[in-house]
Amino acid sequence: MRQPVPASTLWMPWLTGAAGASAVLLGAFGAHALRGVLDAGGRELWHTASQYHFWHALALAVACVAGPGRARRCALAAFAIGIVLFSVSLYALALGAPRWCGAITPLGGLAFIVGWIALGLAFHRPDKPAS
Repeated sequence: MRQPVPASTLWMPWLTGAAGASAVLLGAFGAHALRGVLDAGGRELWHTASQYHFWHALALAVACVAGPGRARRCALAAFAIGIVLFSVSLYALALGAPRWCGAITPLGGLAFIVGWIALGLAFHRPDKPAS
């Protein structure tokens, strides 16, 4: 018999799917629709934003299969926040947002770091010997 899924985890697949789909969509948009619009610096910013967006969408998927608990929830939240703060600030800068938006980017990078540490903790099983 299958155990019921806690309501607090029902949003995780939706978040992961939305992050992955938006990474592909924005990557393609930058490569095609913005081809003649962005200068070299803007294209580089867009590329960096879409790469980090995509990789951290995958990190969200990995976090979904980690053991339940606070570390997994922290990883999920940190990766989602990181995508918004890091990638979205770079997308905005590429499109001509004010330079002060660049001050937000490192906060997203910090969220990514927290997410990776939390993900490692989420997969840590103290009851199993290290191999």
